This record gives sequence, C-alpha cells and structure tokens, in this order.
Amino acid sequence: MLKLVYIVRKRADISEKDFHEYWLKHHGPLVRGFAKSMRAKKYVQSHTVSEDAGKQIRNTRPKMKETYDGITEVWWDSLEDFSSGGAVEERAEAARALLEDESKFIDFERSSIFFTEEHEIFDYTR
Repeated sequence: MLKLVYIVRKRADISEKDFHEYWLKHHGPLVRGFAKSMRAKKYVQSHTVSEDAGKQIRNTRPKMKETYDGITEVWWDSLEDFSSGGAVEERAEAARALLEDESKFIDFERSSIFFTEEHEIFDYTR
C-alpha cells in the first residue's frame, strides 16, 4: 500500500485546544466525506500529547527542538489508485475543499507532506 504522511504544525493564531478540536471534529469528517471519490482506504490522525515526555526524548537527540502538532496518514492500494482515483471533477473538488479547510488551521510553511511505503518490523498488538 501507498501511504501519504502529513506532519502538521498549527497556525500561530490558533490555540492548541482549538487546533486539535477543529482538526478532529471538522476536518476529519470532511476528509471522510471525500474518501470514496479519492479512493482512499484509511485515514488516521495522530495528535501530539505529553509534551514533557516528548521533550525529554528530543533532548537525547542532537539539535532536535521543535515539536509537530500531529500527523495525518492516508492509505491507498497503489500510486495508480491515488493518481487516478474517482472522477476528475470529484478529485478536483476534494483537493480544493481540503486545501481550503487546511488553510484555516495548518501552518503550511512549517509542515511537511510525503509518500511512504511501510516496512513492518514487528507488531505485538496482534
């Protein structure tokens, strides 16, 4: 499977509470609404918690300073499904609506987005 990873930082003019609430309760359902037209198979939001513990770990690594506010992960069966998923008009509408909504709470200049292929090393949860 192909996975999009979007590491996000909130806009400076939004409180941490409002950022997480908006992302989870407004943006999440918006993405779900476009999932079929985008041919997305799975969507997960990971919200940063326990900043003190995170800071302790970062301090053991050279030059790590800034925390991200969370991660979005979206899965497709293949790059072809991502590239050709759904009708052209539906995909364009989804892209427009999601970008417009993201601009309300994400600091694009301090965030990053990329594609990955997972290589599971272990999973003791099964």
